[in-house]
Amino acid sequence: MKRLNLILLVDDDETTNYLNKRLLTRLEIADHIEVATNGEEALQFLKDAIAKGEPLPELIFLDIKMPVMDGFEFLEQYHQLPETAQNSMVVMMLTSSASFYDLERLKKYRAVQRHISKPLEEAHVREIMEEHFQ
Repeated sequence: MKRLNLILLVDDDETTNYLNKRLLTRLEIADHIEVATNGEEALQFLKDAIAKGEPLPELIFLDIKMPVMDGFEFLEQYHQLPETAQNSMVVMMLTSSASFYDLERLKKYRAVQRHISKPLEEAHVREIMEEHFQ
């Protein structure tokens, strides 16, 4: 399995971030794993990396329901980033929200490759890696 340079976890739940980071670390699929606790923090992380010419995450796991800036608001702003930056990242929605409304709304965002229900599992990670990072 290919090893990524950077994965970004975007979720306001500390336990979820801890468990996801632990799983990804155990699977040894990334050199670095960064955590943002809301969409605004994640967006600023991406903008700073672009401005400094630093590596962008190849994979982003994004929650929908967060304070400050939720996943949908993040996606609206994400589409304002340079297209070359957007094309270098894969966005997966990782959320406990399985409402029909949320899932339908996700379809309008071309950046979102897939919706995954929490918790993140090893099988999910392996599928994503095989599908997007061969």
